[in-house]
Amino acid sequence: MKTRFFLLAAVWLVVSASAAAPAHQVVVLVWDGMRPDFITPETTPNLARLAAEGVFFAHHHPVYLSATEVNGTAIATGAYPAHSTVISNTDYRPAIDPQKSVGIEVPAVIRKGDEVSGGHYLGRPTVAEILHGHGLSTAIAGSKQVALLHDRALRTAGPGVSPIVYMGEALPKTLEPQLVQAAGAFPAASARDDKMDRDAWTTQVLLGTLWQEGVPPYSLLWLAEPDSSQHASGPGSAQSLEAIKSSDAKLGLVLAELERRGLRETTDVLVVSDHGFSTIARKVDVAVELSVAGFAAKRAAPGGLQNGEVLVVSNGGSALIYVGGHDTAVLTKLTGHLQTQDWVGVVFSRLPAEGTFPLAEAHIDSPQAPDLVVSLRWMPGKSANGTPGLHTSDLAPTSPKIGNHASLSPYDMHNTLVGAGPDLRHGVTDTLPSANTDVAPTILWLLGLKDEAAKMDGRVLSEALTVDAPALKSFNLNRLTARREIDGGTWSQYLQVAEVNGVRYLDEGNGAYEVKATTSPVVK
Repeated sequence: MKTRFFLLAAVWLVVSASAAAPAHQVVVLVWDGMRPDFITPETTPNLARLAAEGVFFAHHHPVYLSATEVNGTAIATGAYPAHSTVISNTDYRPAIDPQKSVGIEVPAVIRKGDEVSGGHYLGRPTVAEILHGHGLSTAIAGSKQVALLHDRALRTAGPGVSPIVYMGEALPKTLEPQLVQAAGAFPAASARDDKMDRDAWTTQVLLGTLWQEGVPPYSLLWLAEPDSSQHASGPGSAQSLEAIKSSDAKLGLVLAELERRGLRETTDVLVVSDHGFSTIARKVDVAVELSVAGFAAKRAAPGGLQNGEVLVVSNGGSALIYVGGHDTAVLTKLTGHLQTQDWVGVVFSRLPAEGTFPLAEAHIDSPQAPDLVVSLRWMPGKSANGTPGLHTSDLAPTSPKIGNHASLSPYDMHNTLVGAGPDLRHGVTDTLPSANTDVAPTILWLLGLKDEAAKMDGRVLSEALTVDAPALKSFNLNRLTARREIDGGTWSQYLQVAEVNGVRYLDEGNGAYEVKATTSPVVK
């Protein structure tokens, strides 16, 4: 504890000793699915150089579920999933669709969500919305629809209107013909499931069209790679490494454009990923498994979810489970069954249940949270191409996916953050825990909106900054455990947790069921 105290004190003295004026611009690039262990001078020369010049965050985390829309929202709002209300990529929202799960990022779902919630589809405001409220402009461009979660308000063209481009579409809509004229049509899906052409188009649109009249105080570029290629071929494959090189080239274009405009010295650049990645070692169709075990399990609920029925919503390395009517008898039986299965890693429960963690331990206790959330089992082995990190995914055995995420594996729960610019320290490796929830408050702090930054769940990354920032006061590590004796065996699960200034970071979690050994009497 003394060592931790002196480490924090030393870091804070360095930070507070060299205050500087805030940057004029902040530019964020999201490399979807980028694992930090793939940052090398050979594969990512631009990112490796940026990390050497600025700050490499060695213990950066997504929020759980370690999935795109969850963390896209966390980056946008600085909020835990419970407060943003986005706890998964695919969710069951009966007010939006009572018969089946919905994709959180789908524009029609977003519009319906705002309609039924009085404009509060997200439970917290985004960085873009906050900046607009303070009269500051933004430019957001994404190869995927997740970008829309950052700035979803409908708008018409006019002076001072900030643009957003998401998967080839735009707000205001009148901007779309200009995009096509400048960059051509948005590229069609690739036959080998990569999105490099879409990333190139989106980058061109940001630099050439959205920045045409100047670089605004805040810009965000969301690249779809290497996520798409890692799903198709697994992390560390030749295709995924090619995709990483492609994203690095896009970073090079952004830095070159800032240099050309004479803005490099006044711009803080952050490169972050939404989550890590694993290779799929086992595919388990959770709905089928539960159905075979005698539960009324299904993937859709025609006519609505009836009392006692079990709706399973797959999110790759995790599954959301809803029980119609919150039937306690079904829930009790279902929880016990899950705790004896060799594909289950960690079980979170909405209601207290022996051998589980409450949803609140992972900050996924949103108002519409499921009855159970299951993180599937992960393993520390290596894939066929030598990449560490294997996990179980909720997929049909026929699914072509080779890589996936969204579990509590440390390979899913550790992602990338690199920052460089006038307000960030130079040549530093930050060994304190950080997370995607910290990105938004840090951006707002750098842009001078300190009161807004203080309202968020995440913290300002003070130890990485050269400007005055909130003091570092505490650092704690904790290992949570839960056990249950059941069916002649023992179910046990754990959750590794770190905290800085009271902000929680999940490192990993897993579990196992062990049958007690029995000794048969010797017959003479």
